[in-house]
Amino acid sequence: MNPSRVGCLVFDGVRAFDYAVVSEVWSDRRAFDLRVCGPDGARVRLGGGLERVPDQGLDALLDCGLVLVPGVTDPLAARPPAVLDALRRAHARGIPVASLCAGAFVLAEAGLLDGRTATTHWALADRLARTYPRVDVRPEVLFTGDGAIWTSAGVAAGIDLCLHLVRTSHGQRTAAGIARAMVTAPFRAGGQAQFIPTPVPEDTGADDPLGRARTAVLAGLDAPWTVRRMADAALMSERTFARRFVETTGTPPLRWLLEQRVLAAQQLLEETDLPVEQVAVRTGFGSAVSLRPAFVRRIGVAPREYRRAFRG
Repeated sequence: MNPSRVGCLVFDGVRAFDYAVVSEVWSDRRAFDLRVCGPDGARVRLGGGLERVPDQGLDALLDCGLVLVPGVTDPLAARPPAVLDALRRAHARGIPVASLCAGAFVLAEAGLLDGRTATTHWALADRLARTYPRVDVRPEVLFTGDGAIWTSAGVAAGIDLCLHLVRTSHGQRTAAGIARAMVTAPFRAGGQAQFIPTPVPEDTGADDPLGRARTAVLAGLDAPWTVRRMADAALMSERTFARRFVETTGTPPLRWLLEQRVLAAQQLLEETDLPVEQVAVRTGFGSAVSLRPAFVRRIGVAPREYRRAFRG
């Protein structure tokens, strides 16, 4: 499978915004071969009154390294049998399949989510769980997946998943460049909450205690950080700090710390010749033995394999 060849599945009822997200993320024709595929190559009606003539038919998905299913305007509408069959065939061939927002309903209808963890827009999560009881629906996360099947929450979370998929197949530098061009956050962890009760800190000035703590952590990832130590940097009690951190960022402090360490390790593996052991020490893992399982869980490959794929 060619990881640069990406198939975007379109059919009547696909959300125009989600289709546009896929088109924008994989728009660089020097780096990617984006194929827009649909039933018989016939004109399809997207949400919002827009129309699109697919570049190729459904069989073209079988030559892709990734298949993406945009969200749909009507989650419970029946999909064309040919669309569902194309998804099943792509999955059976070992091609990763990912959906944005209500596209999870399409994957579920195809039977690809049975026995798997999945997410969708928080307002649709209960409906997904009721309609497809064999799916383990996680309404609290931005995106989730196991390498073979991926699903994401609404709107911006679809961008997060797309950037994550680029990051795992083409490296952090490529994903960061796309994020910069789109003027969006280069990284939000999939486990972050969809709904953050306090998305903007009460004090957004220089004296923001949570911001001060995060800055201290990022400036010294090699330090033995604990929630207590982070709370001390914020001049707050440990309990108050942990509660405020989740309210503000949507993720617990130690999970955020681990994601930042993995992200920093990716950058060092891509941009330096440091031995993996030194990368582990500089990013706070202490040793390559400790770095490896955390890296594999989040990126899908071992640090040395990642370096061979993306160094330079």
